[in-house]
Amino acid sequence: MSLDWLPREGGLKDHELYSEKWFGTEAPSVIYELRPILDPAGNEVDGLYTAWIVLNNPKQYNSYTTDMVKGVIAGFHKASMDRRVVAAVFTAVGDRAFCTGGNTKEYAEYYSKRNAEYGSYMDLFNAMVDAILNCKKPTICRVNGMRVAGGQEIGMACDLAVSADTAIFGQAGPRHGSAPDGGSTDFLPWFLTIEDAMWNCISCEMWSSYKMKRLGLISKVARVIKDGGKFVPNPAVIIDKWVEDGEIVYGDMKGGEEGKAARAVLKGATIDFELLDKEIDKIVWTFTNLFPGCLIKSIDGIRMKKKFFWDQTKLANRHWLAANMQGEALLGFHAFNTRPITGKDTIDFIKYRQMLAEGHPMDDELFEAVLGKPQK
Repeated sequence: MSLDWLPREGGLKDHELYSEKWFGTEAPSVIYELRPILDPAGNEVDGLYTAWIVLNNPKQYNSYTTDMVKGVIAGFHKASMDRRVVAAVFTAVGDRAFCTGGNTKEYAEYYSKRNAEYGSYMDLFNAMVDAILNCKKPTICRVNGMRVAGGQEIGMACDLAVSADTAIFGQAGPRHGSAPDGGSTDFLPWFLTIEDAMWNCISCEMWSSYKMKRLGLISKVARVIKDGGKFVPNPAVIIDKWVEDGEIVYGDMKGGEEGKAARAVLKGATIDFELLDKEIDKIVWTFTNLFPGCLIKSIDGIRMKKKFFWDQTKLANRHWLAANMQGEALLGFHAFNTRPITGKDTIDFIKYRQMLAEGHPMDDELFEAVLGKPQK
């Protein structure tokens, strides 16, 4: 029996909340583009796309400004509402960094000592993480370089991560005046053991993509260094498993002179993301051949565990991070921002602890004592 006689509104409604104003091609901005789905033979599939949300601030390691945060929110909402989009890919311009977190210049020069303003900024940041976690399409973090601090946090909000083997991962908060409360304290214990999560969160060590793959933080690692027409592994990382005093160090960063030499080679290397993007295509092709409703319900079932702890803490963390802009964040971000003047990107931690132990107030005298001095 036909039901054509039932009244029904014609046409499709527009559910997008944000305009195109947050997307641009000039840094700092966010680029939004649709790329056709490719089948295993490399053929384009008509009418189906991957939405690419691309941070475009490479001169500042793709750190996000306030306007860029708005662009990311808009991008994930746009991808979520586009019926043609199968999956969203979150990445960045260049080959050095996916994202190193919030823009420290903006933090130091505008938000420090403006607690209420930074609280409003954190409302936007929380909305950015929510936009990723609530996107009704699978989300993939394409890690094209450093994924550090807030960049690590927004990357972990994604469902999967595929990384260049030149990428490094880690936090920076306790070293530069903050705490990784934009998701890392919530997400890391789900990905890593509790002690690995603890050390990665507080030590500010940088870990390689191979180590993160071994520990379970990311899904896939792809070689991106091309030498003589062949892809070769990152020379700064121990690739083969070997044992020293009973400890497996596969995936650790090389140290000493060997590490220094390897990093020098890496700076002049030719980077090609062909293998990385092929891994993205394989994942998206898998998604394309699944029932979309069943797929997103399955994804939301896994996301729910991350979202539970994120939702429990995001508001309290927002208030603490805002209050901290009057104290240690002011010191940490100004130290980092004035590095070209002082030659140092951190405060004098020993002097700071000594003055606190003496009960010294957080005043201009303390700030002057622990911040670096201009170089002659």
